[in-house]
Amino acid sequence: MKVKNKVIIVTGSSKGIGREVAILLAENGAKVVVNHSNSEDAAAKTVEDILIKGGEALVIKADVSQKDQVTHLFDKTIEAFGKIDVLINNAGIMYNEFLKNQSQEDFTKIFDVNVRGVFNTLQEADSKLADNGIIINFSSSTAKLMFPKYALYSASKAAVEQITKVFSKEIGRGISVNAIAPGATATELFLNGKSQEMIDKLSAMNAFNRLAEPIDIARVVLFLASDDSKWISGQVIGANGALV
Repeated sequence: MKVKNKVIIVTGSSKGIGREVAILLAENGAKVVVNHSNSEDAAAKTVEDILIKGGEALVIKADVSQKDQVTHLFDKTIEAFGKIDVLINNAGIMYNEFLKNQSQEDFTKIFDVNVRGVFNTLQEADSKLADNGIIINFSSSTAKLMFPKYALYSASKAAVEQITKVFSKEIGRGISVNAIAPGATATELFLNGKSQEMIDKLSAMNAFNRLAEPIDIARVVLFLASDDSKWISGQVIGANGALV
């Protein structure tokens, strides 16, 4: 259990990859904070599934785009567990549409959650994450693939990658900062609105001819959250089956 007794915040962990990450970390001995902004039932189910297996977890609601709510998330975690060892910035949203058709509201929302959310949590982590802690941000392979209809999403994830690289040199205190960039993964967020033809096409773009499953990504996160990864910092780790 390489993350045994580590206190880990996983933002956006009521569903999809975040849920799988939270469950796997708890199975490996971590004390997990399952964060959500508006998915109370799903978050409660994630915690229930962890507790049934003998793990330790709790739910804390917070919208990462809101600074005061992020402060609440960190303070409540420390109140409950006494410390924070690992921050995993998984919360994110995605819009697929041609740039010409996207609105000012689309731009604001995607950057508020995907970029401001990371900005807010990193500012809190700068003073509240334990020495020798670990930060894992979520990017996406779309930041390098330049898919049509992904302009805003790709731009937001490219921003996360640059923030990751710079902050890894700023924070100090023995804290490592990395990002993981998944490829196409079989989650509700990714599959929503896509035809089977499109899914098959995307599956065929990697070397394994399939979509990733959330557990594929969670296993990479588990390694990065462990002390075995400590000499890796300032990096973007592609988890995409040789897609890019």
